[in-house]
Amino acid sequence: MNLLGLLGIHVERGVNLAIRDVISSDPYVIIKMGKQKLKTRVVKKNLNPKWNDDLTLTISDPHTPIHLHVYDKDRFSMDDKMGDAEFDISPFVEAVKMRLQGLPNDTIITRVQPSRQNCLAGESHIVLKNGKVVQKLVLRLRNVECGEVEIQLHWIDIPGSKAL
Repeated sequence: MNLLGLLGIHVERGVNLAIRDVISSDPYVIIKMGKQKLKTRVVKKNLNPKWNDDLTLTISDPHTPIHLHVYDKDRFSMDDKMGDAEFDISPFVEAVKMRLQGLPNDTIITRVQPSRQNCLAGESHIVLKNGKVVQKLVLRLRNVECGEVEIQLHWIDIPGSKAL
């Protein structure tokens, strides 16, 4: 396996999530890529949860789609689905490969437009922040009546890995 590096995913918050319990939900996020599966903490009784959880995926193929699933934690039954989204990190990895240095903070490297192929709620910018490439995404959840999840990506180099 050719390890390229680590993808840091900051799962910031959910916005206007669907009600799955009587009046609210206890949402958490699961992120899957290939065989990897990561989970945020559960935020009790909140349709606009702030998770602020940092998750890390190992990346060997940047073309593998990453799936995000939101669930409602239930104590006595199966957790309810609250929608899902998929995102592509290829544009982000391409920006990291450029190895841009010395540019002003918040320089936009790439703009990713919302399309039928992605779950973006709006244009997403890949920017240089404090010398690091970061991308903020607002993902519109599918298979649900409403809801968005805001995440931010950043790259973590692994010493000795096949650098991008």
